[in-house]
Amino acid sequence: MLMQSILLALRSIARNKLRSLLTLLGVIIGVAAVIALLTIGGGAREHINAGMANMGSRLIFVFAGERPDPSAPVINEAKPLTNAHFNGLEKTIGSQAIVAAVATTSMRASFGARSVSAQVTGASENHFLQREWKLGRGRLFSPVEAESSASVCVIGSQVSKALFGQESALSARIRIGPAHCRVVGELSARGSSFSGQQDMQVYVPLGLFQTRLSGKTEINEILINAPNQAAIEPLKAQITQEMRNLRRIGPGRNDDFQVDDMAEYIDQTNALVGSITAFLSAIAAISLLVGGIGIMNIMLVSVTERTREIGIRMAIGARQRDILVQFLTEASVLSLLGGLTGIALGLAIAWGVTTLMGVHFAPGLADIAAITAISIAIGIVFGFFPALRGARLDPIEALRHE
Repeated sequence: MLMQSILLALRSIARNKLRSLLTLLGVIIGVAAVIALLTIGGGAREHINAGMANMGSRLIFVFAGERPDPSAPVINEAKPLTNAHFNGLEKTIGSQAIVAAVATTSMRASFGARSVSAQVTGASENHFLQREWKLGRGRLFSPVEAESSASVCVIGSQVSKALFGQESALSARIRIGPAHCRVVGELSARGSSFSGQQDMQVYVPLGLFQTRLSGKTEINEILINAPNQAAIEPLKAQITQEMRNLRRIGPGRNDDFQVDDMAEYIDQTNALVGSITAFLSAIAAISLLVGGIGIMNIMLVSVTERTREIGIRMAIGARQRDILVQFLTEASVLSLLGGLTGIALGLAIAWGVTTLMGVHFAPGLADIAAITAISIAIGIVFGFFPALRGARLDPIEALRHE
């Protein structure tokens, strides 16, 4: 019975191809927009998570600044972190975890007539151990060079390409702001992350950065690499207590620094991307409502056009339920065809956009299944009134209809 109803529905749709296509445009556009947004959002989320994991999944970040309090009218500016804070943490927890300090600024790096804007980072020796960067050529600066603030640097692959093309940059002296340094290593390409382009970096010893480039003993953040996931929370508690002691924060006073880990950033980012994707998908889903109204309209027209057919079917034994099922099936099949077409179009759009963005194409099977079910539900909901109207026709009046 159901298969026969589906075949009859397909036959009816095929008789009015153009009208059926125009009716389905609202469903097709709505489904395509929702699928495209969900797929692009899922790919962006995976790309961001991969970039964060690439930075180090066990990293703990310490930086100056109070946590924002919406109820506070004024946020007091916190004192910056200094070498004293870094040295204090390294002394306290250096035996348990890798501790490093970094300070960054944007400067122009130049060699001869070529120059490029780069992110210049002054880093302590352990920073390279934390990030597990791979060298393309040369070496990292040695502990002696880091300790003596030697004029050496390690450059990212894009900086090397901009200044030296395909030639090796090793042993060349480049200018960074007011200082010169000798290139001792080139990093392998790493691509971009949520924090920016990782290959447009120049790394120098922290002491050189502070004495020759910034002229300050301030640092941007202290990084601690926990030995395993289980050690992150205990380390964060220990770091918080030590930082309160180093910054002389008394009992009852709020911290003027923050201690975060990568898992928190990943959760916050996923929540933000999810909220944006859901909001845009909800707006796109309005087209589904328009498509549902279009289906109701065409089914009302179909019932009117086929009044005599309904009368004949009732005269030879069809019950009201049979007529109801027939028109509900036709509305559902019509909506399902629109949904499947929209899914195919949405996946094609998502594939094109993710390819251009350079993110992973990650269609969600659960999303596709849910949209398919919603498409069928739209046909049932918006086709019910026309189907009920057809089922309640008086057979005698229907047979008289011209």
